[in-house]
Formats: sequence, structure tokens, C-alpha cells
Amino acid sequence: MDVWLGKPYPLGATWDGQGVNFSLFSENAEGVELCLFDAQGQVETERIPLAEKTDQVWHAYLPEARPGLLYGYRVRGPYDPAQGHRFNPNKLLLDPYAKDIVGAVKWSDAHFGYGIGNEEADLSFDERDDASGMPKSRVIEPAFTWGDDRAPRVPWHEMVICELHVKGFTCRHPRVPQNLRGTYAGLATEPVIEHLKSLGVTSVELLPIQTFVQERNLVEGGLNNYWGYNSIGFFAPDQRYSATGFISEFKTMVKTLHSAGIEVILDVVYNHSAEGNQLGPTLSFRGIDNASYYRLVPEDPRFYMDYTGCGNTFNMRHPRVLQIIMDSLRYWVLEMHVDGFRFDLASALARELLEVDRLGAFFDIIHQDPVLSQVKLIAEPWDLGVGGYQVGNFPVGWAEWNDRYRDAVRAYWKGDGGIIGEFANRLTGSSDLYATSGRSPYASINFVTAHDGFTLDDLVSYNDKHNEANQEDNRDGNDNNLSWNCGVEGPSGDPAIRALRNRQKRNFLATLLLSQGVPMFLGGDTIGRTQGGNNNGYCQDNETSWVNWSVGEDEKRFLAFAKRLVKLRRQHPLFGRRRFFQGRSIRGLGVKDILWLNPNGHEMTDDEWGQAYARCLGMFVSGEGLDERDERNRPIKDDNLLMLSNAHHEQVPFQLPGPGGMAWIAVLDTAQDDGIPIKTRFRPYQTYPLEGRSLALLVQVPKVQG
Repeated sequence: MDVWLGKPYPLGATWDGQGVNFSLFSENAEGVELCLFDAQGQVETERIPLAEKTDQVWHAYLPEARPGLLYGYRVRGPYDPAQGHRFNPNKLLLDPYAKDIVGAVKWSDAHFGYGIGNEEADLSFDERDDASGMPKSRVIEPAFTWGDDRAPRVPWHEMVICELHVKGFTCRHPRVPQNLRGTYAGLATEPVIEHLKSLGVTSVELLPIQTFVQERNLVEGGLNNYWGYNSIGFFAPDQRYSATGFISEFKTMVKTLHSAGIEVILDVVYNHSAEGNQLGPTLSFRGIDNASYYRLVPEDPRFYMDYTGCGNTFNMRHPRVLQIIMDSLRYWVLEMHVDGFRFDLASALARELLEVDRLGAFFDIIHQDPVLSQVKLIAEPWDLGVGGYQVGNFPVGWAEWNDRYRDAVRAYWKGDGGIIGEFANRLTGSSDLYATSGRSPYASINFVTAHDGFTLDDLVSYNDKHNEANQEDNRDGNDNNLSWNCGVEGPSGDPAIRALRNRQKRNFLATLLLSQGVPMFLGGDTIGRTQGGNNNGYCQDNETSWVNWSVGEDEKRFLAFAKRLVKLRRQHPLFGRRRFFQGRSIRGLGVKDILWLNPNGHEMTDDEWGQAYARCLGMFVSGEGLDERDERNRPIKDDNLLMLSNAHHEQVPFQLPGPGGMAWIAVLDTAQDDGIPIKTRFRPYQTYPLEGRSLALLVQVPKVQG
């Protein structure tokens, strides 16, 4: 094949309509070979040395190459693990910039750069060729007709997020065509979009869809990495979720969701790769330039700094590593039209030296980037290293998964004492975490359940995790779930137990959707999905994790309840404030924007906040105190609202506040199966019968005379 010099930029394999430019960064390599394969990816047809090197980038141009070509790299250089170098040209390597990756790793000892079985395994050199068992990078044709596709650009304060798994959400859906179930195309079908729209979902947050690797120990144990937090290809949508095998399917999914007004947010994993620790396989980055791509232990570069719990941590101090992450993010926005990102273990991305630096280069680059600074940025604000827990500490422009919200809401409805102060902080947007840095209530991504942990149904059905199917002797997963089984562990046919569990589920969902901040619920929770008590279903690619769309009467009622809740949130802008409550009179109106009440209808005192037995709370929020304007600078108006919550097991008669001339209309009561109150109209200062373990919402209206 004819070989031209090519160009160092852009990195990766780029089809220009006439040929393909190949470009690969490696600072410490001594030579790079481009390996071409037949259409099945089994026969290596040609090896082409990349003779040109510009600014540590190796490159060549093949005028005869076309989209669909399968390729990989072999990189020569020092094999000296003690100095951080692990080059081994016997190992075929994936292009870090590959836009498409086909095939899967077929595990064997040949994928490891050292000789397995040697007691000095991480220092020895393995000469076996692994190309036959490696996936291959594929040259793409990027053209796609986007037409009039536009990003929905849902304002943060109007968002309702559904976190879901592309495969698990649709693979059992009876109305999705069989050949599309579990795929990008399946997620874009009418019944799925109809479900999301009817729930009021504005944004779907997809568990990782960037190409990832199944760990060897899972495969050999008959399990799979279902969640996908084991990335190897930061640009390529995983082919396991493709019905057609073409990346245009992902683009069509995004375009279709956009046409329904739904945003697409990707859960991305840039903190580590699938290559693991010093005993892991050589699949891409390790063999291309280990010392550049990974954080190595300074005193002994044979080992990796592990802030992620996955064996390695990406080296964010290297400009080329920063570049690949920024290039990847821009690619997903500009070429794939996604609307934002949720960053897994985001604290690891901000470690300049050893400590998390909120002003690190990663944040600086994103903030000045004209593309990335305009999309949704959500952090999982912790990693597993010392000082990695950074909830509340990410910069302006970022939202965060707020696990303090999750824990406070769980503990409160579980019935724990001494929690009402923390509960109140989380209800009102966590100003203690976000206000002082100039952020808004929507910096808090509120959730009660997520992929990691119990589902909502399991949260009220199990006291303990039941992860035996993960083959780790139930040692994996969180032991502190703040769950309550309502008296029986696991499934129960007792009508009283079932009724209590359903009420608790209504309490959790009502709290979530009536709190300040951005609500996020787990896909399937609104129709009763259970994992049988497994709180770490990362390896359960089966009916344990897949959404079951065959629902009973209880689930149908709960789904209708969820739809009512989202509608209520939309009807009342007070639940989506863009500014924190001040707790004081607004502009001389003589009314506080928020008032906390005890069951006697009086404002809470400092002593009452500290009472360990207190489990009942009233929150009055003033429509007049909203003090916000719409895009056309018109005042936003709302009613006065009163939310009453009672985590005690007995009924509490709650005295409603005045003033005279106004009445209260009850619009929500979780004590009822459908959430609709039995009695709706109440006079000022009348008592509301707040049942045990229930939440009620009342709206203040003019009192009808006579």
C-alpha cells in the first residue's frame, strides 16, 4: 500500500474523502507500526512503519485506505517497568482515538506484557502475539444528516433526570421490536420515548456507553461487567448496544430523543482505564506510553497510583492526557450531539499532585472551552484516595451528585432521630454546601437511589444486601444502606407490609420531586424494579438488573403517582428556585420566603431542631417570596405552599398556619394509595390529620365566604 508522510493532527484515523491519515502520540516510543487487518479482523495483512514523527506524534497517510478498514498499532520502546516503561511490540494496541472498535477481548495469557507465572511477573517480558484475541480499531465515515437537530438546552432548574442503562432499560420491553431491544435504536423507539415523556423526564443519563472491556475474572466466572465502568475507547460507542453495527445508530438515537425534547447525558469514565494495575493486560495506553498516560508511584514507577480502586489512575498532569480527554468530550458534543456528562470519580481528575485541587488544569481548560463550558457538567464528587470526598467543593458551573441528600432522606424516612435539621438542609437545596461558592440550588443533583445501591423497591424491602450472585461471598457492595424492610426481609405477601412499603416508596419519591435542586431517579423505579436485594449489580447482565415491564396494580398506581408528582413540580416554580431561600422577609413584604413549623403551627425554635425524638416537620414556602423572573423579565408567581412530613409511626395532628381570609387545599397525601387526599379543604389554624410515615402538600387559596 502506498504510504505518504501524513500529518500529526488530528490524532487518530481520519478519513478526508480521499484517504486516511493515521496519527498516534507516544513520547517515549522508539518506533510505531500501523497494522492492517482483513475484513474479519483475523488476518494481519500489512505492517506499515510510521516513519514520520512530529512533536512526539507518529503519523502517516494512506491514500488507498477507506472507511471500514480495521487496524491496530504495535509500539517499540524500552521494556523497563522499574522506570515506568512497558513497551512490547508483540501486543496489538487499540488506537486511543479510535471512533469505532469492533470485536471483544478473547482472554488469554498473551494479552499480558509480562510472563504470567513468573514470580517477578511484572518485570519479565512476554513474547506471545495477542492480535487474534484483540478487538480492532475501525476507520469511520463520519458523515451524518443531522437536519434541524437542536439541543433541548433544558434549564437546570427545570430538569428531571432519569438514570438508565441502554440495554437494561429496553431489553425486556414488550412493545420494543425484538431486534432492537437493548440497543441505542431501542431506546429511541416510540413506546420508550412515550414512557419518558409521560413521566416528565427532560434528560436521560446513560450509564457508560464508551467502549469498555469485560474483566477476565468476570468472564471466566460466567459474569459480565454490566455497568461498563471499565473504559478502553473514549471516542467509540460500545458495539454491544448497537443493532446495526454502525455509529450512525447512536447519532439517530440522540436526534430522536432531541426531537422529543429529551437531553442525552453520558456517564463517562476518564479517571482510569481497563488496563488495571501492574499485573493488568496491555491493551492500549500501557503499550503506547505507560509513563505518560498513568500516574506512577514516584519512588517505584513499576507501580500505579490508585485513586480509583480500579488499579490505575489517568495522569491528568500530562498535557497529552488532558488533550485526549478534552478531545473526547468535544467529539461527543460536536459530532455526536450529546448534551452533557456525568464524570465518574471526578475528584481523581482534579489531582494535580496528590491532593484534589479545585482550581486544577482540568477545570481551567473546561471553563475556558467555548464548547464544553456550555454543556451540562455533573461530578461524582469523590474518589477512593485520601481527601477524595469533595461534595460541595466543585467549581461554579458544575453540578454534583449529592450523596448527603440521599443519606439524609433515607435516614429520615427510616425513622432515625436527630436528623430533621439535616433533612431540612437537603430539602432546600443544600445551601450549606453550595451557597458560599456562588452556586445555585441546582448544583445539587438529588437522588435517593442510583445504579450503585438498592433500587427503590429494595430500599423498603431489605435491611441487608444480598450479593451472593456476585461470587464475592457477599463482601462487595455498601453495608450502610440506611434501608428498612418494614418488618420482613425480602418479598412479602402480607397486605400490611406491602401497604407500608408502597407508602414509604411514595414518601421517597415525593420528597425527591418536591425538593430544591435537580431530581434524578433510577430507571425502572417508578414501576417497581427489584434486584432481589443485590446492591452492587455491576456484574449482573441478566434479569437481576434488567427492567421488568410486566407490572401489577400496585406498580400501575405508583407510576400514576409519579406522573402526578412531576406535574405538581412543574405547576409550582417554587420547587425549582434558582436562588437559595434566605429565611427572612423579602423586600418589605412582611413575609418570610420560608418558614419551618412544628406540629403546633409555630416556628421551630433552636431547641426543637436539636430534639432527638423530633420526626415531624412543616415547611411553609411563600409564593410572594419567590422573587424571580422569567426570560422576558416578568415576575414569576406562585401560591403559598405547605409541605408536612411525618416520619413517626403514629398520626400527628398538624395545626395549619393562617393568616385569616385564606384556606388550605390539600393536593397530595402519601398516606393514600393514589396520593390523593381524602379531605381537601381546610380552614386556617385547623389541624391536618398527618398520618404516620406520610407526607402531605397543601396550597393556600382565598377562603370561600359562607
